Order: sequence, then structure tokens, then C-alpha cells
Amino acid sequence: MADELDLLRRANPVPSDDGRFHDRPLDQHAERRLNRLLHSGRPRRMRRWVLSVGTAAAACVVAMTLLLSGSATTPAVAAPRPLQIESGSTPVPLGRIAARAAADRSQRLRQGTHAQTWSLSMTAGSGAGRAVTVPEERVVRWQPDGSSTELVVATDPRRPGRPVITGADPVPRTVEDGHVLSRRTFPPSWSDAPPQATPPHDTGRLRAYLDELDRTGPLGTSQLLDAVGELLDNWTLGSRENAAVVRLLADAKGLRPAGAVTDRLGRPGQAYVYDDTAHAVRRMLILNPVTGAVLGLEDTVTKDDAEFGVRSGDVMSYKAWMR
Repeated sequence: MADELDLLRRANPVPSDDGRFHDRPLDQHAERRLNRLLHSGRPRRMRRWVLSVGTAAAACVVAMTLLLSGSATTPAVAAPRPLQIESGSTPVPLGRIAARAAADRSQRLRQGTHAQTWSLSMTAGSGAGRAVTVPEERVVRWQPDGSSTELVVATDPRRPGRPVITGADPVPRTVEDGHVLSRRTFPPSWSDAPPQATPPHDTGRLRAYLDELDRTGPLGTSQLLDAVGELLDNWTLGSRENAAVVRLLADAKGLRPAGAVTDRLGRPGQAYVYDDTAHAVRRMLILNPVTGAVLGLEDTVTKDDAEFGVRSGDVMSYKAWMR
């Protein structure tokens, strides 16, 4: 299991002297091992934690009994604190990031994704609830014949080597860092509908693409963020697509610059915040300040909810996208 996790981490982006994050290529030996991992073994059933603002409390926070496998098992890790804006940092308007993104030529569009997610769950035991974090890492790759492979492992890069909680089984449990939750292979798909269709880099056409992806009508700011997240769950955007996304976000109502922040993978970014008062959620979007690429999206509870055992300031979910 450690070998599988090492391969995932070696695919993570690394910063260069110019502050950009570039691909870290696998050597031929590591590439062959990852391909074997993606294609070998029987697919296992996986329950994906779906976290949307519309179903925030019900979908993100679930009362359940956590069964630990013995007294020596490391206790569940508490939910992470919200990301903090760097004191004294200057907020950068989205329009300025859009201009920088339009001038960037360092990234190319690629089908597939590499993402790390943390989602809030709640355990119940001895009459008292306790918030815990369910972390997963997911790699999706597409093949020339139109087929795709998906690898999902349980891991938390903030605590390498320590056991983590998984919700992939009917009963939540702790597993080793790097435990493979699922390996799946999908047959060829040549759909011309989003998200399989190639995303456009023209702003107007991209908005229509995201409208079709969301399928709920004209996109409000929160729905736009959800649609961008779904796009990034299927595609690793190139420079032109990044610029188009940021131009759309620059026109979104209520999405305001907040300042510099370091994301959960240690990458420098600029944060943009939207308060979804209808669902008592604060949404923070983190962008690469040079390329405009979306680095992450954090949803935080802004109102106590005794029924589901959450308090204002609890992080419901966080997703980090990588190249």
C-alpha cells in the first residue's frame, strides 16, 4: 500500500523558482507500476462522498457508529480548521488574475484528474458525537481508445503514514495510509455532452457548457462553483481554459477577493470568498496567482446546527486539484 501511495505523491505538482507548479513526471518504472495498479485486481465497491451546497447538512454530516479495529488503532483525526488568510496580505481582484491567466502558456488541457478530498463526517459513540475527517485521493486517466481508469486511496498528506478513516465500506473504519479503496476501469465513451465533451476556452461557450453540466438553469455563484468543481473532477485544464474559468468567476456576484492563503497541499494561492446565506455555508475558492488554475475549494459551516452536530466554523469539505 505504501508503494501505491508513493506513486500518487510523485505525481503531485512541485514548485519551481518562478512560483509556478509544474508536473512531476514519473520515470518509466514508476509509470509501469502505476498502470499495473490502475488496471489490476477486481474493482471494489466505493461509496463516494458527494458534498453539494444544496444538501450540505444531510449529505456531509452523517450520524454513524465508528468501529475501531483494536485498542492500538490510532484515534480518528478531528476535522481540520478553516484555512486562514495571511495577515497583511493584499487581496488581488479576479480581473487581474484573469489577465495573468490569459498571458500564461505553461499548461495544456488533459482529460483526467488528480484530486485530494477531505469531507466532514460525524461519529456517534457513548451518547456523544465527534467530527472526523474522511480523506481520499483520486486519480483518473483516459486512454487513447476512450476507456478510462480510476484509482482511489485513503490518505491524508497532512499526516503521512498515519491511519485514516474511510467511509467506503458500509461501516466506517480506520485503514492504513495508502489503502486502496477502489480500482475501476470504464469502457470507451465518446459522449459529446459535458463533462465528457472537451471544455471550450471561449467564455460564452464555457458558460453554456457549465449550464448544461449543472442542468438546473442559469448558474448563480454557488452553482457556478459547483459546476467548475465538476469540470475539474473530469479535466485538468490548460492555460486557455483556466483563463476562461477565471473570466467567468470575475463576473460572479458576491465572490470577493480575500487575500493570500496557503492551501492544504502547501501551495501559495489567492482566496476568493462567497457567503451562501441560504445554506449557511462560506465557500472559499483558491486560485494559483500566476496561472489562474483552481487549486482548491473549501466549504465551511457558518451556523450551528444541533441536529447534525455541527458548529459555525466547521469545515464541511475541502478539495484540492493537482496536475
